[in-house]
Amino acid sequence: MGAVHAKEMSHKSSHHDPMEDEEADIDLKRVPAFVEKIHVDGLGRTKDDIVSQQLKPILLATNFQQVVAKSQRAKVQMQRLGLFNDIDIHIDISRGEKARSDGYEVTFRVKERRRVTGEVGTQVGTNEGSIRFGVRLPNILGRGESLDAQYTYGTKSSMGSSALFSKPLKGNPDLRVLASVYQNNGEYPWSGYKELNRGTIAEIQFPTSIGHHSLLWEGVWRVLECMSNTSAFAVREQSGHSLKSALRHTFSRDSRNDSVLPSNGNLFKASQELAGLGGDTNFIKHEMEVQLNQSLPLDTVFQVCLAGGLMRPLLPGSSVKINDRFMLGGPLTLRGFNIKGVGLQEDGCAMGGDMYLCGGLHLYTPLPFRPGKGGFGDFFRTHLFVNGGNLSNLNNGAPLNDNLKNLVQTLRWSYGAGIVMKIGGFARMELNYCWPMGVQKGDSVNPGLQFGIGVSFL
Repeated sequence: MGAVHAKEMSHKSSHHDPMEDEEADIDLKRVPAFVEKIHVDGLGRTKDDIVSQQLKPILLATNFQQVVAKSQRAKVQMQRLGLFNDIDIHIDISRGEKARSDGYEVTFRVKERRRVTGEVGTQVGTNEGSIRFGVRLPNILGRGESLDAQYTYGTKSSMGSSALFSKPLKGNPDLRVLASVYQNNGEYPWSGYKELNRGTIAEIQFPTSIGHHSLLWEGVWRVLECMSNTSAFAVREQSGHSLKSALRHTFSRDSRNDSVLPSNGNLFKASQELAGLGGDTNFIKHEMEVQLNQSLPLDTVFQVCLAGGLMRPLLPGSSVKINDRFMLGGPLTLRGFNIKGVGLQEDGCAMGGDMYLCGGLHLYTPLPFRPGKGGFGDFFRTHLFVNGGNLSNLNNGAPLNDNLKNLVQTLRWSYGAGIVMKIGGFARMELNYCWPMGVQKGDSVNPGLQFGIGVSFL
């Protein structure tokens, strides 16, 4: 994605050349530098002000190391803003009669992104694959704005389409406003229903000193239908149209060196959702996830995961709909249980719950004898685990402590071993042999070999 070059410098009696002896041990912090000019070659539709904003810090450099570091940072920021495809940086001494002895000129040679790009790819859901067709218009207004349109078709009769507009604010790629419209159609066989959603989202993403925040509003019109005549009556009576208007805040702090198979770093994520700002759906929901990773000798990693959630309706006498409730179980969460197989079942349909708790202890090690070390073999890990979790309904007439005590006393858990494969830097595939324990009446278990693939896991 480009490189930094220092051009060969002509001799000046009072000008130190930091590149004149490649074998010399030069402390670039001690080489004085003053950036007199910055050139940008290759600008087309990109606006000057957004580029100037990224380059201004280079003018404050006082030594050669700062010139290189600030130029590299400007390059990374412009790439993250989606302004350019390739960026090359050239640093040269200043020319001309009035040039300072410590003066430098920095030249950025850029290549703008195409006005329209297309892609065909695949994406992974919970034990489901999809093919994705997309069209993107990057940097459409010249300040990093983009418009993305996508259509997805899943292997299990799910399909969807969406259009997303994104705009960075104040030249900061981490400070963005987004607006989208979408439609998706999915089937949920574990609960015996299918659902058509048509909605719109307005979101702002912003960083703080302690983490990253997202604040969004979503309005969605939902149509829930039974999949067959055998769907439970409790599902049938919730069929029909509903309108949801919700405000959701998400905070995350992620210091992991990898999101799929980290060897160090931690994750903390918390979200709160308030539904009922219009429409006929009302509830308040809290959810939290924590992941801790510790490297051990012999390229082994010990991991602790914990997640939990609590929700309740806002209006007395009302209840939360099945398509908003928590579900638990599956090959990437509470292993040894079928997908959404934990908790209350009615006529074979999972009804979900108002509160859940799930955690795990994991030990990841390299494959025996390290086949493919340094290459393909590094995408695999052997996996030893203990999972525990539970799902239940909230008794509004009892204290919260009593509800939590009941959640822990009837804890389901499992243990096992298997192999984990990293897919594309964002998803994983697991093949485990599981022993489910603490099984309660109505649970749907899957002892023995269990296969799972997805982007969300505990």
